[in-house]
Amino acid sequence: MKILVYGAGAVGGYVGGRLTQAGHDVTFIVREVTADAINEQGLTIIEAEQSTIVQPHISTSIAQTFMSLETPFDLIIMGMKAYDLAEAIDHLVAFCPEPPPILTLQNGIGVERPLIDQFGADNLIIGALTTPVSKPTNSQILVEREERGLTIAPAIKGKKIQSWCNLLNNAGILTECLPDYHAMKWSKAFLNIVGNATSAILNRPPGAIYKVDSLFDLEKRMLLETLAVMKAQNIKVIDLPGSPATKLASGVRRAPNILLKPILTNIVSKGRGDKMPSFQIDLMAGRGQTEVVYHNGAIAKAGRACNIPTPVNTALTNILVGLARKELDWRDYDGKPSMLLAEVKRFEK
Repeated sequence: MKILVYGAGAVGGYVGGRLTQAGHDVTFIVREVTADAINEQGLTIIEAEQSTIVQPHISTSIAQTFMSLETPFDLIIMGMKAYDLAEAIDHLVAFCPEPPPILTLQNGIGVERPLIDQFGADNLIIGALTTPVSKPTNSQILVEREERGLTIAPAIKGKKIQSWCNLLNNAGILTECLPDYHAMKWSKAFLNIVGNATSAILNRPPGAIYKVDSLFDLEKRMLLETLAVMKAQNIKVIDLPGSPATKLASGVRRAPNILLKPILTNIVSKGRGDKMPSFQIDLMAGRGQTEVVYHNGAIAKAGRACNIPTPVNTALTNILVGLARKELDWRDYDGKPSMLLAEVKRFEK
């Protein structure tokens, strides 16, 4: 199968790399520095202390890709960050206005809407990867935990996508098909927000955040707000591969803090521990953008539409966006929980 991976970060690199390893004709669109590294060294996937080197085709622009294209692609995988998707769609429209099926792998709530608006829902498969992957160098993909996987769902409920599930499973990516992408994306966001925005704002690892009672309480309130918004929209929490979101939701709703705190702390320690979360990494990189708007921000937006108060999610979003745009000084929040808690109180009023 002929496949285009547009945006080869950690997630796109992992999925595209596995498809290359399985013998598919894969082309990556990447930045020049990444193109040079992969062309010289190949793309290395490191998993369970085993390394596999593959050599996909490499391009540095969508114009270069489609102007030299001899046979059409069978699948396009969108692997860029959520905040880069709009620009990528503009480029895709210019050179491939009638694309083949598209698999979108962005994290966040509502990220798929621009693709649906532009190309229609019939052509779209929506994915959520729970396998934690990172990119140590421009030519390496590190699989940090093996026991997770990928879920995919059609943009149109009930549409058959089993053939795509088979494609990914045959490439060694544990993949499950789900009927409803809304439950999938909201459940993934529910997991993603744990120890993410708070850790980024305070510039401290999630493991340290969860040791502070006031910050643990803040995280719990954030999750309870999210569950309330999901309930108001009749969206169920579902389990994803290796990620029992239903147990987490049940604990947050029912367990007293004396029982919940060690459970959540253990989840955070195993999942992230001293590793800084994605929102903080983007902040450190100075990109001027943050995916918090597709997570806590999207939760807050949905809450307003449902008349559900979401002061914690709203405050976390506003602070992190301000920090990313340098409208706020990170030094005012760095290691200072009192500043964050005071801002949340302001939104509660």
